[in-house]
This record gives sequence, structure tokens and C-alpha cells, in this order.
Amino acid sequence: MEGLRLFRFLPKGAAGLIGLAAFLCGAPALAGTWVHDQAQVGDFALAANGQAARIVIDPADHEVVRIAAADLRSDIEAVTGAREGGAAELWIGTLGRNAAIDRLAAARRIDVSRLKGAWESFLIVPVERPAPGVARALLIIGSDRRGTAYGAYELSRGIGVSPWHWWADVAPLHRDALYVARGTRRFGPPSVRYRGIFLNDEDWGLVPWAAGTHAPGEKPLGPKTYQKVFELLLRLKANLLWPAMHKVTTPFNADPANAALAERYAIVMGSSHAEPMLRNNVGEWTAPAADFDYLKNPDGVRRYWAERVGTNAAYESIWTLGMRGIHDSGMVGPTTVEERRATLERIFTDQRAMLGKAGIGASPQIFTPYKEVLDVYRAGLRVPDDVTLMWPDDNFGYIRHFPDAAERARKGGSGVYYHLSYLGAPLSYLWLSTTPPALIREEMGRAWDKGARRMWVANVGDLKPAELATDYFLSLAWDVDKVRGQAVDKFVEKWAAETIDAAQAGPIAAVLRDYHRLNFERRPEHLQYYLPGQKARPSPLTVPQADERLAAFGAMAAEAARIEKLMPEARRDAWFELVGYPVQASAAANRRFFAADAHDRLRDTDLAEAMRRGAIAHAADETLTALNRRYNREVAGGKWRGMMAMEPADGQWRSYRLTPPILPPVDAVAPMVAPRPGARETARETVVAPRDFVAGAGWRLVDGLGRQGSLLATTGKDGSATTSVSLPVGRWRMVVDLLPTYADRDGDPLRLTLHVDGREQMLEAARETGSRDWAMGVLDNRLSLPLPDELPGGQHRVAVDAQDSGVRVEAIRFLPVDADPALH
Repeated sequence: MEGLRLFRFLPKGAAGLIGLAAFLCGAPALAGTWVHDQAQVGDFALAANGQAARIVIDPADHEVVRIAAADLRSDIEAVTGAREGGAAELWIGTLGRNAAIDRLAAARRIDVSRLKGAWESFLIVPVERPAPGVARALLIIGSDRRGTAYGAYELSRGIGVSPWHWWADVAPLHRDALYVARGTRRFGPPSVRYRGIFLNDEDWGLVPWAAGTHAPGEKPLGPKTYQKVFELLLRLKANLLWPAMHKVTTPFNADPANAALAERYAIVMGSSHAEPMLRNNVGEWTAPAADFDYLKNPDGVRRYWAERVGTNAAYESIWTLGMRGIHDSGMVGPTTVEERRATLERIFTDQRAMLGKAGIGASPQIFTPYKEVLDVYRAGLRVPDDVTLMWPDDNFGYIRHFPDAAERARKGGSGVYYHLSYLGAPLSYLWLSTTPPALIREEMGRAWDKGARRMWVANVGDLKPAELATDYFLSLAWDVDKVRGQAVDKFVEKWAAETIDAAQAGPIAAVLRDYHRLNFERRPEHLQYYLPGQKARPSPLTVPQADERLAAFGAMAAEAARIEKLMPEARRDAWFELVGYPVQASAAANRRFFAADAHDRLRDTDLAEAMRRGAIAHAADETLTALNRRYNREVAGGKWRGMMAMEPADGQWRSYRLTPPILPPVDAVAPMVAPRPGARETARETVVAPRDFVAGAGWRLVDGLGRQGSLLATTGKDGSATTSVSLPVGRWRMVVDLLPTYADRDGDPLRLTLHVDGREQMLEAARETGSRDWAMGVLDNRLSLPLPDELPGGQHRVAVDAQDSGVRVEAIRFLPVDADPALH
């Protein structure tokens, strides 16, 4: 905090009302949109002629304000090289905790009426002659401590310092001067009250990196690492963290410095669905696992919970209620759904009594009906009305339950626990972040519309390389309407301009669009078409079909390689971490898998070609090794050593993870050359894509999602989507491809009505989480529903109706009657 000035008190009677300009509420602005390099009439000179405005705070303000002010001062110097000096001042303060700002408000020199009592909101406003000897000041005023901090970091983002400046090495680009455009800017309150992330499955990246590279002197994860996480959260306008909790990780509260640091940074601490009462069970429950049983050992369990209430009652926390097993497993003790229901209701009562006794009974509390607990909830579990219900997705980005009318009326409201990374059945995805932002928008937007608005938490795994998905999720939580209202490509383009290179933002967004589209069909971690424990089988793609997929990956990778050559030197590390590595690694993973697959298929019929394919697989494997070496040992001078590992990274949790690919012996493959062009397959299907439909009032087109790059989504209104298709001579079967979403009403199937040449046909898709159909659906990101009737060749008219807002049509396919839809 060295160098920050503290406020002088203002004299009474200061006069002159500052007029307010247009109020702006929304996501962070890009550098240059409201902070200029060249002075314009009325601008505030933040940094000019080698001098920066003096930053002034009040000693009575919150600690997080001092932290944010110090970071802003460093950011201004990093961008311009200027240090504090001159007459201009930058005041940063919280209403009620900053005497000088409060005096200006009392004298009606600034209008803070929309800040008073608001949640996490702030103003950025210039004021003339705010105090004797001060000609002009720029004020950042927060409604509360986080609002003030967000305001300081908003200005940092405006001058060109990305929230990812540290976590993705987004070096600030130099600017000679900084001028803040005239007028008042208002931000907040956020759409979602509590917004945050869950660090999870940290075994393969975050912990090895922290223990061996970033903070080798402390037990991972400790304050040195969490400080960087907390700063990132504030820069992204988030306020909540569920800390890492695997056995390899030291429990967050085992080091009291962690909780104290969270309080300094004004970060609200919570815990996952498996960690009631802020207890990390895998690291803190020292008795046998069988004793974590509320029927046999209620006193021991209560003492365990009460200890944490005692140590953390003074901090801002969100308390997870309920009980599961030690590590993401079912509750020990009760054996029937009814016994579990009764036990959980007893636990709710006892846990809330502990909070009340500690004087924090009004603290926010949540209950997450995750996995088998959702069945208990459906059986009539009574959750206290002021407890927030956190609805989970199915671990693959599809939300399982949306609030009904009764749940929307509850005082505690609803929230969402959403996965961007996952360890578990049917196959994990822990390596590359491939969840399309468009899927996040669709599912979280739908949850918002259904009333899940109190708290959103994303499981981000090791955090890297999920930077874009994390940023998009939290931006959506901050301002749902603004972010939903713009095309995903436009958001990504702005993000690329801010974090990588404005000159190449459009091409970068196009590459990332292809990256998400191609990997949505099959994630790199899911490049095997059988589940662990099952008999191995080849992919359903023929060799020519796989070659088409690889050609698309090749074109994407080639475009990325072209763009990389144009990157400014200062942003080359950021480029590699945010775009270059995931794009090139996913392309190489597909080359390795499908080339090895082709080798095995061709070995008996075309040995020479099989050997060439084997060489391609080996070369792709070498490319992956080189990419990982560059990430871990070369980028940012070796800063991320230990962070990145390909899936499967080790032999743990094998029942949930990809089997390492088997490559042919290196001495049994030919030198790598381009594969010979094979015989082209006769077209075996006709596809009607979403853009081929004329959408009525009941439908809308969703960009950025699905194999065709767009989807048809229902709006809940009446109206059909219609199209015509001309089929060659023959007999055809019709298959409707849907996203594996869930129906509006819990437990219902997805329902769709088709009108084919005027004949109505009803389709249903049951959504039973954990079933084989569900597993295949989430691995393919597709449900294929065949119609029983055959169609002759010729012209046909198709109309689609659906009232359930969960229906997302990816395509309608027409296959020859002898074709297997599962093989396409």
C-alpha cells in the first residue's frame, strides 16, 4: 500500500452541483472506448506528460479498497510508465467509510442516491474543485467494499490491464497517456448476487504447479496462490470461491492465513455440495469414514461442524447445509430414500441451530441436491425456506432441474452449480476447456429465465486453460441481459482484442468458433468410443469421414499458425496459453487418435497406407509432447511448470478416464507423408441444418452451438419451424438430432412434434441421468431420435413444433434405410 495518499477532510459548504451524464451499466469496457490516448474536451487526465493522478483513499475504508487502489496505481504505471504527481487526484472510497466522499454527497455535489443500499455497485465520476487546492478529481465510489474494489479494477481494465494479466500473462500494452472520458458511469448491481468458481480436481495441474513452481515454500494450496485467485475474482467482478478440496490439497482452513486473506480481499468463502459447514472432509475428518454417520455418531459429527462455525463465524461466508459421504459419495448410514430424507431434515435443524448460537443465523445458506441427493429432494425433502437451492447440471453442461413456481417463491431463491471441467463417469474432461460459450449462455440463460438468480458457481477445474469459459460465465452472471444480448462471436472478439491483439481479434474469434464447434462433436478427452471396462471398439467414423474431420482441424490449426506470426511480442505468451495451445493440442490429439484408428483398420488390406497413418499418429504424439514442454518449461520463462498435462495425466481414477492411445511400434511405420487420397464415399445422408428452416414465433436460431454451427431453439411460444427437402430416389429414414438438454419440468422427457408432409408424429427422449443413453448423449453432445416411418425419394415438407424451452434441434438427417444412424 506504500505511496497511497489518505484523504483530507473537506470543509463544509462546498457548492456547485455536478450534472450527471448517461448512466452506463454493464460488462467491462475495452481499452480505448472510454479511456483515450488523446485528450478530448472535458476528459480527466489520468496520466499525461509522465505524471499520473494521485490516488487518495481514507484510512477508515476497508482493506480491500487499499488493495485495489494499490493495484490500480501499479497498473497505471505498468501501462504508461508514469508515477503519481501533478495536481489531479483519483479518489477511491466506499459510501459511509470515506469522509471526503460522504461530505461531497451531503453537499449534493455528487448524486449517490442510486448507490445507497445497492449491492456491489459503483460510480466513476469527475468532480471540479472537490477540495481546497485540488482543481479536479476523478471519483470511484462504491456502495459497499466490493463495489469500490470493482470500480478500481474496472478502471484498470479500461486502461488496458486484462483481468488475466497474471494468470494468462496478458502483458499490458504501452500507452503514452490516459484520459478518462467525461460523464458519470454507473455499474451494478450485478444480475446474480453471488458469483464465483470452484477449484476442483486440482491434482493434475494447480497443486503440482503451486507446490513445485509458484509457492514451493508453503503447503499447497496456500496464501501465495489464493492471493492470485482472489485478485482474479475481483478483476472479474466475482465475489465467491469454493476452494480446492482433494486429498492432495491442504484444506483451505487448515491454514488460518487463508481465511484471513479472503476477508482482506472481501471474497465470500463457501464450500462444495460434499463439504457441509465449510469442512473439507477428505482432509479434516480424521476418524474412520464409517464414523461420518449422523445416525450412529451425531455428537461427533456435530462437534466437527461446530468447530468450523467457531473459527469462521467472523468472516463473510456461505454455509453449505446437508451431508454426503467423505468424498463426493453417498451419505453413510441411512439406507432408503425415506431414511435419507428424515436424516437430512434433522441435519438442517441442527446445523442452523449452530449458526444461530454463533450469532450468524442470518448468514446465507445453500443446499445442493447433487447426484443421488436430487432423488431425496424429489421424494419430498423439506428445505428451510430461506436456504438457497443450488441446482446442478449433469456434470456435462446440461442443467438437470429448473425452479418451478413454488421454488421460485421461496425466500432463499435458487442458484446453479455448473461444470466446465469434470472428473467422473462416463468419461472425465480435465485437460482442455471445450465447453462452448454458447452452451453456457443457453443453459445459464434458461436457468435465469426460470428464476435461478441467487448464486452461480462454475467448476473450473485447474482454472487453466479455462480462461475464456470462466470469463464468459462470470460476465454473464454480472450482467445477464447485456451478455445474452450480444452474439457469442462478438463477445469472443472483444475478449480477444482485450487479451491478445485487437488487430487480429476477428480472425482469433473465428478460430475459437471452429475450436468449439469441432470439439463439441467429441471432446479431446473423449476420443475413444467405448467406456472404461468395456470391450474396445473403433470409432463410428469411416476413414474418409475421419479424414474430413481432420481436414477441418488442420485448417483451424493452420489459421492459428498464421495468426501467431502476427502477434505482438508482448502478447505471444498470452496467445499460446489462451489460443495456440488448446487449438494445436486438440488438432494433434485428433490426428493421433484417428491416424492410429486408420492404421488398425487398414493394416490387413493396405499395409503401406496403414504404415503411413502410423507415422502420422507418432508425429502427432510428438507434437503434443512438444506443446506440453513449451507450456510447462518455456512460456513466461517457465512460470507454469507443472500446470499442464495431457489426459490421462496419470493412472488415478482409471474407471472415469480415457485409455492411453495405443500407437503402432515406431519401427513398423513408414516415413510420414501425406496420406493418399482414398475413394470418396457416396453421399449416404441428407442433412437439413437449422439455417435451412424458416423459424416461426416458436423458434429462434442459436449461433455458436452444434455441428452445423447453429441450433434451432424453442421460445415457448406457438409457431413452427418449416423447411423443404428433396431426397434422391430410394427409401429414407428420418432422424432428428437434439442437444441432450433436460425438459422444463423435472423428470419429463423432451417432447417434439414433427409434421412431415402434413402427417403429425410425436417424438420423446427420456432424460435419465446415469443411463447408457445419457452417457452416449453427453459424450456425443447429441441425442438422435429416429422416426419409425420410411420416406420415398422426392420433395418433402417438414415442420417442427415444441413448447418445452429445453428443445434444441441440431439437424434433421435423412439416411438410406440400410444405414445405421448410430454410425453417422
